Amino acid sequence: MPSPSYGDVDYETQGGGYVRGRRTDPRIAALVHAALGDARTVLNVGAGAGSYEPGDRHVLAVEPSAAMRAARPPHLPLAINAVAESLPFDDGSVDAAMAMVTVHQWSDPDRGLRELRRVSRGPVVVLTFDRDALDRIWLTDYVPQLVTADRPRFPAIERIEAALGGEATVTPVPVPADCADRFIEAYYSRPERFLDPAVRARQSVWGFVDPRAAEQGLARLRSDLDSGAWDQRYGALRRQPAFLGALRLITGPPPQVDSAPGGVRP
Repeated sequence: MPSPSYGDVDYETQGGGYVRGRRTDPRIAALVHAALGDARTVLNVGAGAGSYEPGDRHVLAVEPSAAMRAARPPHLPLAINAVAESLPFDDGSVDAAMAMVTVHQWSDPDRGLRELRRVSRGPVVVLTFDRDALDRIWLTDYVPQLVTADRPRFPAIERIEAALGGEATVTPVPVPADCADRFIEAYYSRPERFLDPAVRARQSVWGFVDPRAAEQGLARLRSDLDSGAWDQRYGALRRQPAFLGALRLITGPPPQVDSAPGGVRP
């Protein structure tokens, strides 16, 4: 059976905060669902509580965390207890596969992505963050350790493309100012929210930052908000409708069919 804590975050004990705070943003969902094309059967790997699963298609969900499986709303299909690196599906058995901000939690991202490619006869859609663009948000000026801690966790975009066959499309995803999915960039125009421990609890990277460094950076942020220094430097972001940061949508096209009888190229 899969380990209950397969990645670098223990979702058995920390998953509750994710369920409450990490919700589907409809504008990001529209991009994800468009990338799935006309797929009728969709495999969602690292499915968690079901964010971004399309409601108008047949979804098969895979999630190794018992706590996250239990947190799935009753209208969603039950999730299968399995891991990305060893999917219990035949080759080409689903129309499309998706992985939403989960690849960095896999023990072997290359193997997991190859598994998604194996079981999907159509597109493979991955929502992730570009490790080289994590420092675009102003928060890293206050807590630079956020980048230091997060960058090694995320596979490089080129690595994901290669695992999907090398011909993937990479699309930068604008984050709306009122984004419902409360990852760090969702608060680019709402700096006060980072002072709330409940908000930070929904963002796994804080668990990898030295608490003293985090406290010092947040104290500086609080001081700059009180004095108006933050608004003098970054205040235009409060009126900016979207932020183009590190969020990326990677779409691996369907595998090419070889001209030889029965041949399929990845």
